[in-house]
Amino acid sequence: MLRVGEIGFDAPRALLARHGLTLVTVADGEAIPGSFWGDTEAGIIGTTVYARADTPVHSLLHEACHLIVLPEDKRALVHTDATDSIEEEDATCYLQIVLADALPGVGSTRLMEDMDRWGYTYRLGSTRAWFEQDATEARAFLIDRGLL
Repeated sequence: MLRVGEIGFDAPRALLARHGLTLVTVADGEAIPGSFWGDTEAGIIGTTVYARADTPVHSLLHEACHLIVLPEDKRALVHTDATDSIEEEDATCYLQIVLADALPGVGSTRLMEDMDRWGYTYRLGSTRAWFEQDATEARAFLIDRGLL
């Protein structure tokens, strides 16, 4: 599992800033604010994404993408749990794969492998199969909002 500490915080911070988000580094051993899953998983509060060096890159991207797919006026209201919408969840998963290519040393292939390792599940059996063959609605959602 690729961790943020392995790629550094600078590139993810710059990527998130392009989408109006702030990345805050949490000290090793400290609890991550706004983390839905706890442990090493990234957290979100408003337009801020929180991560530690041991946070998986896929987690950081996933939580950030939850905020990116939301209309800006709804972002400020988010604390820990960004959505209960299947459409937004699917769009989030698709966008995190796309944005992985913007991070040096990550890329979509590695991110999809890590998503499978973490436990993302799709009816076609893998993240790659879903992304390539079954994500038409997620892609359309992102196109409609000008995110692809």
